[in-house]
Amino acid sequence: MKKVLIITYYWPPTGGSGVQRWLKMSKYFKENGWEPVIYTPENPEGGALDKSLLKDVPHDVKVIKRKILEPFELYKKLTGRKKGEMIGTGFLSEKETPSVAEKFSVWVRGNFFIPDARMLWVKPSYRFLKRYLKSHLVDLVVSTGPPHSMHLIALKLKEKLNIPWVADFRDPWTGIDFYDQLMLTHWADRKHHKLEKRVLKTADRVVTVNWNLAADLAETAKRKVDVVTNGYDEDDYGFIDKIKADDMFTICHLGSMNKDRNHKIFWKTLGELVSENEQFKRKLSVILIGATDIAARNMIKEYDLEKHVQTVKFMEHEEALKTAAKAQLLFLPLNNTPNAMGITPTKLFEYLSLKRPILCIGPEDGDAARIIKETQSGVVTGFENFDKIKKSLKDYFEEYKSNGYLHVDSGKTEQYSRRILAGKMSTIFNDLV
Repeated sequence: MKKVLIITYYWPPTGGSGVQRWLKMSKYFKENGWEPVIYTPENPEGGALDKSLLKDVPHDVKVIKRKILEPFELYKKLTGRKKGEMIGTGFLSEKETPSVAEKFSVWVRGNFFIPDARMLWVKPSYRFLKRYLKSHLVDLVVSTGPPHSMHLIALKLKEKLNIPWVADFRDPWTGIDFYDQLMLTHWADRKHHKLEKRVLKTADRVVTVNWNLAADLAETAKRKVDVVTNGYDEDDYGFIDKIKADDMFTICHLGSMNKDRNHKIFWKTLGELVSENEQFKRKLSVILIGATDIAARNMIKEYDLEKHVQTVKFMEHEEALKTAAKAQLLFLPLNNTPNAMGITPTKLFEYLSLKRPILCIGPEDGDAARIIKETQSGVVTGFENFDKIKKSLKDYFEEYKSNGYLHVDSGKTEQYSRRILAGKMSTIFNDLV
C-alpha cells in the first residue's frame, strides 16, 4: 500500500465546504491502493464546528495535528469581536459599513500575511515534516488550498526532499473573487503572483476543480492542469427515499450568502410574484442555511419578504442536507465576479443527489451551467435575465401545484461520486510513483 501525505488546513471537526473534498476522497483512497496520512492544525480558526463529519474520517487513518499560530486574536481585539468568535471568510459582513479597524485589518492581512494568515505555520510545519518523513516514509505529498500557505509547506518539502508533489487548487489564488478587496500594495501584489507561479511551476502535477480555473492556472504556469471536480458522497444520502417534500413551495440555499452571491434579481422576482399571485404568497417559503450578509437581509426587507424567509446561521452538514432534501427547489446563486465562469461550489454536487430541481443564477455558458445542463438537473439564468428567472419560478410553481412536489431524475451524475473521483485522483498519483 502506497502512502500519500495530505497537507490540509481543513479537517473535522471543522465544518464548511473547505473540508469536504479531501475528507471524502480519503474515505476511498485505500480502495485504490493509497493510504492517506493527514497533516492539519490542532487549533485552526476554521469557522463553525461540525462534529457530524467525524464519522467520515476512516478509523485507521493517521491524522497528525500540530498547533498553529494565527493573528486572529489580535484581529478580534482590533475589531471588538469576542475572544471565542469564529471569523468568517470571503468578506461576508453582517454590518452596514465596515469599521476603520476592520478596513485596517484587511490591509494588514493582504500586505503582511502573504499568501494568507496561516503563513506563520509554514516554517514550523516544514521543520516538523522534514524530521517526521525521515522515519515515516511516504510516496507522495498533496497540498490543498486555500489557504495557499499549505502549498508553501509542500514546496519546501519538494525542494529539500524531492518527494513527488500534487498541488490541489480548490479555489484560485490571485484570481480569487475577493483578491481586489485586499488593498494590496504593488510589492505585495508582486509577491502573491511570484509565489503562485513558483508553486504552479514546481509541483509535479497541478489539479483543480473545474475547467475554467484549470485554463486560468495553465495560462499562468504554461503547463497542463488536471481537473478533478468536487462531488457528492453517496453515503450521505441514504435518507433520500424516506424524505417527504414540504407542503410549502420551499426554496432552499445551502452555504454563506455573501454580497457577491446576493442577487437583487432573485429577491425582486419573488417580491413581484408575491404581490401578483395570492397562491404564491401563501405557499412561498425560503430558507437560507449559512451566514447571511447584511446586503441580503436588506433586500429581503426591501421587497417585503421577511415573513417568507428563514435564516439559519449554522446547521450540521447531515441535518442541512435533510432540510434541503425537503425543499421543492434548490437555489444556487454564483458570485457575480470576474471568475464567475469557473465557479462550481461544493453545494452544486450535493444538490445533484437531492433529486430536486436547481435554480442557478450565473453565467449561462459557465462551468456550473455545463454540469447542470449535462445532468438535466435544473435551470441557469444570467445575472440580469429577469424574464427567465421569473418564468422559471412561475413554471416550477405551476408544476408544484399540479404534482404536490418537484423532482428530477438527473442523468450522468455518477461521474461526480466521491468514490469515482477518488479513483480519478489515484490515477494521477499512480502516474507519479
